[in-house]
Amino acid sequence: MARRLRFNGTDSKNGGCPAVHEDLDSGEIIVQGTPLTDPEDIAQLQHFGPGDAAVVVPRELLVNHAPKEVTRVPKLIDQEEFGLLFETFEHSAWHLETRRGYASDREDPGYAEFLATGTAPHDLDSEWCSNIRRQTAGGKYVGRVRVVDTPPTEGQLFLLDYAKCNAATGEDVRNLWREDAERLRLPAEDFWIFDSRLVAVLRFDGEDAFHDVEVLTEPAEVLRYCQVRDAAVHGSLPYDRFAARLGAND
Repeated sequence: MARRLRFNGTDSKNGGCPAVHEDLDSGEIIVQGTPLTDPEDIAQLQHFGPGDAAVVVPRELLVNHAPKEVTRVPKLIDQEEFGLLFETFEHSAWHLETRRGYASDREDPGYAEFLATGTAPHDLDSEWCSNIRRQTAGGKYVGRVRVVDTPPTEGQLFLLDYAKCNAATGEDVRNLWREDAERLRLPAEDFWIFDSRLVAVLRFDGEDAFHDVEVLTEPAEVLRYCQVRDAAVHGSLPYDRFAARLGAND
């Protein structure tokens, strides 16, 4: 069975070699680089076996993208502490949404209204919307990319219409087809990035209910998520253009 490899990062200026990958199951690290082939160089390597291979990489690749801990101990925060991040971030907050549906949406009275009318109700005076309006009015950036299946699920269509409310608070709301997300190798997980220095990974149970939040602050990990953000934004469309194309294809 093929390994499940995650791209951790590269210091190459053109996106090529060298790079670091991680085996998601075993935790092993795969370093990709230029092969060391000179016999005189290889002769200096200790314990180099007949089936071994050596590659040459710059020191900064390992400093920037190799794990800094033997095992990562998850740091979990509760929903109250998570909520405070949206009030205290300094300049940017960005969200990737990859699930096919969310229990919290289905439990919202507005969801039933959307199923009946095709329009999601918008409450710009809600606690969430009021806070995001304050943040964006102060010059801070808030954005998100939502991944959409083909065909979209009811939950995804609900959020596509609700994006009008998100945008009214000053959010940069965008959408991306799942096949494009897979082509870009985006992770199938939901997370927020705050100020490009803290990542909050949202964890859900089997019923799509929000469970808890894991916080990541290790620079190499945060950089990897920032690279995911950049790829997602580059490959996505503003929600209104995405909705227009979706409607044209119906």
